[in-house]
Amino acid sequence: MSHRVTYTVNDGIATIAMDDGKANVLSTAMIEELNGAFDKAEADNAVVILTGREGMFSGGFDLKEMKAGPQDALELTSKGSKLARRMMAFPRPVIMVATGHTIAMGAFLALACDYRIIAEGDFKVGLNETMIGMTMHNFGIELGRYRLAKNYFNRCVINAEIFNPRDAVRAGFFDRTVPAEQLAMAGPMAGAMFKQLNETAFKNTKRRSRKEAFAILDQAIADDLDPAKIHAM
Repeated sequence: MSHRVTYTVNDGIATIAMDDGKANVLSTAMIEELNGAFDKAEADNAVVILTGREGMFSGGFDLKEMKAGPQDALELTSKGSKLARRMMAFPRPVIMVATGHTIAMGAFLALACDYRIIAEGDFKVGLNETMIGMTMHNFGIELGRYRLAKNYFNRCVINAEIFNPRDAVRAGFFDRTVPAEQLAMAGPMAGAMFKQLNETAFKNTKRRSRKEAFAILDQAIADDLDPAKIHAM
């Protein structure tokens, strides 16, 4: 595994950390490494903490890869959607500890986690797709509909409103904020709390409660790759 993603496990809690030295963009390579890390966490039967580097969780998809061509954009978007879908069905708890800016696909990964913590500070959180000229993909719309607060859905998905961490909690991207100096402790503390849940009961309840959502999201992933439906808008 390269420098983009690191994996460590301690006492049943795995930490998956992204750090590309810049915006932690979700390129094909980054997504492949994240999937590899989740493979390891599943093999280790570990609770997962997903985090970034100081000041930056993720700025979203790699725009260079997105602009390489229409098919490249479709395929990268699908890979990101499938990663988020995997996280939502992961058998153990997935906790996000956002170290800073959490934008676009980075914010969708927050929506896919079971518990979400973000550092307090001058950070931006939101879905900027319509701001930068991208029509929101079906998976993103449906994941937003499922996880965002109902009265924030239009503001987030259609209007591309960007929030500070505290307002991002109200919108539904995160569950709580913590002072930046306490962030390093917040993840392990949450992991220890989630380790107390019965593994089988958690896994079965998580998957059962999301059964209808998974059906909708799986159809959205298929629609996002269907040329007939893409051009029928």
